[in-house]
Amino acid sequence: MISIASPLLGAEEKDAIFQVLLSGQLAQGARVAAFEQCFAEICGVEEAVAVSSGTAALHLALLAHGVGPGDEVITTAFSFAATANVILLVGATPVFVDIEPDTYTIDPASVERAITPRTKAMIPVHLYGHPCNMERLCQLAATHKLAVIEDACQAHIASIDRKPVGSFGTGCFSFYATKNMTTGEGGMVTTNDPAIAERVRLLRSHGQQEHYKHHVLGYNLRMTELQAALGLVQLEKLKGFTERRIAHATFLTQQLQGMVQTPVTRPGCSHVFHQYTICVPGNRDEWVNQLRERGIGTGVHYPLPIYRQPFYQQNLGKYRCISETAGEAWLPVTEAAARQVLSLPVHPALSEEDLATVAREVLRLCN
Repeated sequence: MISIASPLLGAEEKDAIFQVLLSGQLAQGARVAAFEQCFAEICGVEEAVAVSSGTAALHLALLAHGVGPGDEVITTAFSFAATANVILLVGATPVFVDIEPDTYTIDPASVERAITPRTKAMIPVHLYGHPCNMERLCQLAATHKLAVIEDACQAHIASIDRKPVGSFGTGCFSFYATKNMTTGEGGMVTTNDPAIAERVRLLRSHGQQEHYKHHVLGYNLRMTELQAALGLVQLEKLKGFTERRIAHATFLTQQLQGMVQTPVTRPGCSHVFHQYTICVPGNRDEWVNQLRERGIGTGVHYPLPIYRQPFYQQNLGKYRCISETAGEAWLPVTEAAARQVLSLPVHPALSEEDLATVAREVLRLCN
């Protein structure tokens, strides 16, 4: 079976973990600090704060910006549920707006229509590894004095005109096992604001500035030395991993273009292809089943808009959808994408034979 994802872990990662075990320092220490410094450098920011997951990064970023009860946060419903769940966790209201039909990222025009006096922040998601239209979104944020919290969990070293994602606002990254680089679990908050960084550091570690002295009500959301050791090795390999993803995506597009809707890359953007996502004509479930029978794993990211998830349907008053048609409680472009998207293998562990097989079998379904 050609898998949809396959973490690449080698001898260097094993040795890094072994060295941590030998050191006896397993909790947050020098390796975490080194990982933070290296990650800040590749993102072109002053500060990076390591945490336990991408979800923790988003949660703490909202808290660090003072988002809470009575506030609204504009985001996309075409994402993993954590993007919106963290808004609820801080007591604020998620406001869902529609996406662009080509990149599947949040539509700035829809964001502008959704802004109210209660809007405190926006969370654009750099979905599948493609950056959002940050120029327009940052203009809106500046005009309306909104915090910009970038969900870059799928977009390590993606960029716009060579400016890395995670440096336009407060960046949030994930190092889950299937991401473009991994620490098993883990996350990072990036920022150029030292006050935001300091607030996240306090919140991730029980509100402590010094041992046993608690200044705020905090959490236990730290990164371990084991995770950081993996991260330091993976970070050295990230450029190579990314080049292979882009090369694989280029090959698939060359083979499939004109037969299905293939991914686009907006001019000036670097797409890092966390996922290679096509738009399937006809019955997507049939495509999934037939490709599985032919030895090809696929992914559907995401089959249900967040507002259609059972929890959200059971709590209709806790979120809002802003559609172009007054009174609609759903978003048409988001709904269409949720019915039609299908992700194909693009990860760096694929061989040339694997890629040729994926392309051949997808073309067979098109005919």
